[in-house]
Parts: sequence; structure tokens; C-alpha cells
Amino acid sequence: MNKLWGSLFAVSFLAAIFQWLWLDNPAIFGQMMNAIFDMARLSIEIALGLVGLLCFWMGILRLAEASGAMGLLSRLLTPLFARLMPEVPRNHPALGHITMNMAANFMGLDNAATPAGIKAMESLQSLNPKADTASNAQILFLVLNTSSVTLFPVTILMYRAQQGAAQPADVFIPILLATAASTLVGLIGVALVQRLKLWDRVIATYLGAAVAVLGVILWGMLQLPESEMANVSAAVGNGLILFAVCAFVITAMWRKVAVYDEFIDGASEGFRLAVRIMPYLVAMLVAIGLLRASGVLDSVVAVIATLVQWLGGDTRFVEALPTGLMKPFSASGARAMMLETMNTHGVDSFAARLAAVFQGSTETTFYVLAVYFGAVNIKKLRHAIGCGLLADLGGLVAAILVCYWFFAG
Repeated sequence: MNKLWGSLFAVSFLAAIFQWLWLDNPAIFGQMMNAIFDMARLSIEIALGLVGLLCFWMGILRLAEASGAMGLLSRLLTPLFARLMPEVPRNHPALGHITMNMAANFMGLDNAATPAGIKAMESLQSLNPKADTASNAQILFLVLNTSSVTLFPVTILMYRAQQGAAQPADVFIPILLATAASTLVGLIGVALVQRLKLWDRVIATYLGAAVAVLGVILWGMLQLPESEMANVSAAVGNGLILFAVCAFVITAMWRKVAVYDEFIDGASEGFRLAVRIMPYLVAMLVAIGLLRASGVLDSVVAVIATLVQWLGGDTRFVEALPTGLMKPFSASGARAMMLETMNTHGVDSFAARLAAVFQGSTETTFYVLAVYFGAVNIKKLRHAIGCGLLADLGGLVAAILVCYWFFAG
């Protein structure tokens, strides 16, 4: 991350020197200074605007844990992971940690997912015959994390709401379809390398159920005129999220949980989180702003657009592509790219919606690899990076196709 952030400044400065000396544009330095001030101000405005939203959702997610929703998901997923990881004994603690991690990811509980993921990796390491080499189970677990199926992408919806989107949840179904595609591609890639039997009765049942649900969604969308797709996605997204919020609260009350106190504890964590993200937003948005002001970002987009146009393709997706390309390397960088795209093109533009779907379709591959493998001192990654990037590519392509289907009309 240090090298990436420093490189953004270095490339922007070199581009400014080029514009000054070769393109006779001395005003470039003033434009870049204005970009620094504008992006720094925008970063704080965004962070402050998120305080209330973060407090509410962190409080609700605390109730999701207290209501037992995560425990239920964990029990539902255990049979699947027992078959996908045959080298892990049926009653080994690793399966419990894995399912807790995946359940937290499904619910959008990033803070709970990472500790559970590290614990799962440590448990899998206890079964690893080669301490410095990633095992098959560890690689599969990593790839499923990087593809990151999330049922409730509340963080992205919060950013869209904060930026003034007319219907923040209209990207709900596109994100669901894109992240499902990335997970399926990653799982198939690992299965081919590890020779997993995806036709096993238990695995096939889970995959069949997932495909059936997605099939129903796709079938329902196909029955709608294109002009109604975004509205229906927003209605479904809002309805499901509101149902989940009420279900968490009511179930927690039924379980005799002090719902108000638990909510306040979670909301307090949300406030602290809003304060913590301010420096990261300033750092990344300023760097991205310099990259655009110096002309580098526009030049890269123009080159890609020219190539796509030469091949006879539609170029509207190119404006959002920086978010998708940044996502495997840096979550904060991709988030900054998404916010910058919203600010530049408008939060309800095609590019901004596609950037939001890119952001929700996968996790940060190299960050997850560094944190999880670093926690157990794994040095030989084998096919982890290749399969993780394959999942990222699947999510990227799916996001583009789905967004053209939903929003290009």
C-alpha cells in the first residue's frame, strides 16, 4: 500500500512536468493544487456525512449477531464446507471458524469477518503438513473470501445515499449477481486445480439451490421492461434490507437481548469507525484527484476507450474501470476511485453505478492474501493468487454485463 500510494504521487508529478515542459501548460500546477484542496475537503464531507449512517448500521449489525442470525447461517453452511475441504476432519474447529467467517461476510459484517477469518486460517494451519506452503483448504478459503458473496452491501448503499442517489438500493440486484458470478468462477477455478468433485450430492445441492435462486431473479428481471429494472432492484433491495433490520431487532428482543443497549454499543463503534476512515479517505482521494488533474487517469481511460471503440464495443463502462482495476490491490483505493467517479460523473450516472457494482462484486485479493496468509507465516502461495484473480475477473466481467442490462437503457 505504501508503494502504491507513493507511486500515485510520483506518476502525477511526472505527468505534470511533461505537461509543463512538452505541452506548454504551466497552469497544470495550479490545477493540481486545487485538486488537493478540493479532494481533501470532499473527503471530510463524505466522512462526516457517513457518521449517522455508520452509527445506525453498526448498531443493527450488532443486533444481527445478538439475534443468532450468524449462528444460523453457520449451521447451514457447515455441511458444504465439510465436503469442499475433505482434508479437514468433520468435527474440526476449523469448519466452525470458516462458516462463521462466511456468515459474517454474507451479512456484511466486515469487522467480525476478519477476526473469524484469521482464526479459521490458524485452525487450518494446524492441519497443514507444510507450514510455509498454503494447503488446498487454505487456498479455497482464501478464494471464497476474495470473491466475497455479500447479501447486504450496506456500505456501498450508504455511500450512494450520502452522495445523494435518487434510489441508493437500485444497485442491489446487480451487485448480488456480480458477486455470485465471481464466487462461482473462483470456486470452479479452485475445483479444477484441486480436482474437487462439484457433482458430489451435498455440494451439488447447495450449488443447485444458489443457481435456482439466481435463476428466479434473472427470470423475474427478464419479464420486466428495461426501464423498470432499476426501480424493481431498488424495491427488492429496500424491502429485503428493511425486513432484515426488523427481523434482527424483533428476534433479538424475543431472545431477551437488551436491544437498545446493544444497538448503542454498535452505534458507538460506528462513530469511531467514521473517525478512523477520515485519514484514509483524505490520503486516497487526494492521490486519485492528483492523478486525474495531472491528466494520467484521463489518458489511461482514453487509451482503453479507443481500443474498445476500435474493436467495435461500447465505451461507457470505461469511466468506471479504474475502480474495478484498483479493487484487487486496495479496498481504500477502490473506494476512493468509486467516490471520485460519483463526484465527477454524478452518483446516478452509468459510470457511478457500475463503479458501485465493481466495488461490491469482489473483495481486495492482495490485502486478504497478505492478512490471512501473513497471520500464519505462509510464504508459498501455490495457485491462490491465480484463482483469486480469476474470481476478480469473473466479477469484473459480470458487473459490466449486468450494469449494461440494468442501467444502459
